[in-house]
Amino acid sequence: MAADIIDKLKHRYKHGSVLIRFIYINLAFFVIIKVVSLFTTLFNIYSFDLITLLGVPSGLNMLLKRVWTLFTYMFVHEQIFHILFNMLWLYWFGKIFLQYFTGRVFGSLYVLGGLGGALLYIIAFNYIPYFASMERSWMIGASASVMAIVMATAFYRPEVRLNLLFIGSIKIVYIAIAAFIIDFLSLGNGVNEGGHVAHIGGALIGYLFAMQYKNGKDITAWVGKLIDWFVNLTKPRKKKSKMKVQYKRNETDMEYNERKKNEQADIDTILDKLKTSGYNGLSSEEKRKLFDASKK
Repeated sequence: MAADIIDKLKHRYKHGSVLIRFIYINLAFFVIIKVVSLFTTLFNIYSFDLITLLGVPSGLNMLLKRVWTLFTYMFVHEQIFHILFNMLWLYWFGKIFLQYFTGRVFGSLYVLGGLGGALLYIIAFNYIPYFASMERSWMIGASASVMAIVMATAFYRPEVRLNLLFIGSIKIVYIAIAAFIIDFLSLGNGVNEGGHVAHIGGALIGYLFAMQYKNGKDITAWVGKLIDWFVNLTKPRKKKSKMKVQYKRNETDMEYNERKKNEQADIDTILDKLKTSGYNGLSSEEKRKLFDASKK
């Protein structure tokens, strides 16, 4: 039974979208941390703490010794409700985000948003008097990365709507703005100060991404190259083949996004015609496009 579940999870991870993979990575970190925490508690091993090992520290001296935490912290959660809400937000807005961008851009923005949140957190807790007067701390959580995805989605396609319980249909841009205002007004209340600062940092990265992408510039490109470099390091080297093969050039992120935008515009036009003329009023080509879109 357990083996079947593990096989299904492996299959879902291997064949799922980049969104599903990032959610699985966060869940894996959570389970590992809980198991290790239980073990250290049962055997009174208090000298080992994964949270301080993986969470990004506010102190510059400690950060220089643990640079990797700038990347690991954005996958680390300690409380069940913390990871639950983060993964729900990531799933809802990530699904919309991937309708307009590639998985590569999603992963790059997730990492860049996390870095932006960590950077603002470190700056605030070292150079802003109110935060600098606090005790040294460690920050964990995917919230900054999630806020980057939320803001990028909302400001790239602000007309998209979500149906919320007790509220009804609302534009996602209003949801994103409300979340940002809540974080901003929560500064100085003494509760989760580092988290609110990081949320704002991630949100600013997401907003900047959307505005720059509309102008034809992808600010996540360098992160994508960094991820590719790291992935290539972990792959086993293959022997070079003497045979020369030419491959068809893949789409760039910009070309992919432009194609998806044009396809969506065609579907919107067909749907407008469907409302006025009915299904029988559509041409055979329009019916085919509508059928293909319904399968995606």
